[in-house]
Amino acid sequence: MSPIAIAITAFAFLVASAFTGMFLHSRLPQFHLSGDSKDVIKLATAMIGTISALVLALLFASTRTTFDSTSANVSRMTADIVELDQLLEEYGPEAQPVRTALRAEIGPWVDQIWREGAQEKGAVAMSKTNRNTVLYLVRALTPQNPVQVSIQARAIQVLTDIRETRLALFAQPDDSLSTTFMIGLVLWLMFIFTVFGMSAPPNATLATVLVLCVLSVSTAIYLIQELEQPFDGLMQLSSAGLLNALH
Repeated sequence: MSPIAIAITAFAFLVASAFTGMFLHSRLPQFHLSGDSKDVIKLATAMIGTISALVLALLFASTRTTFDSTSANVSRMTADIVELDQLLEEYGPEAQPVRTALRAEIGPWVDQIWREGAQEKGAVAMSKTNRNTVLYLVRALTPQNPVQVSIQARAIQVLTDIRETRLALFAQPDDSLSTTFMIGLVLWLMFIFTVFGMSAPPNATLATVLVLCVLSVSTAIYLIQELEQPFDGLMQLSSAGLLNALH
């Protein structure tokens, strides 16, 4: 499911729970919601609420860290491509075919990483033999002086770093959050909002406040889902910088 679909589903279940609690308030005997029973309900709600808040905070922190790390890898790959092009320019006219091949490779690299965007464009990953890769072409260069030797060695190192970063980005899972885990979290929140709805006689103010609270929680779930999919959705990382690195 998409992040927006998950958030809408959570919103619907939580609103239903809140209104179920308001319905139960008018149907349950009064002694069920007062005295010792009320104290126990408050303690149970506080415990589940604390656990839910802690889980939401940890999930947000974890997905934010992953998103920032992925963004840093994309920036690093862009910088490495620019450095590689500059090295090849310094190498001399002999490296011009390699620079041309490098520019031709960036598009397929982006399509491999941003798989959703590639599907929308109908892009097909290019299959290349080992003799057609940029790394092979750099290794095939024949240095004529010590400067070119050092430039070739550095270019091979940069290309190795680019390949490692690209494979790491390509291998990143589309959805790392467990569905069962999210279901458990929503069930906790449903219990909390059911108790909130039972805590006072039904009225318009109570209903409005509960709906706004549900909206806030659903938004938090949406943000968590969006952050853990850095190459898809409304908050996806932009590929423009990588595509335009050598323009």
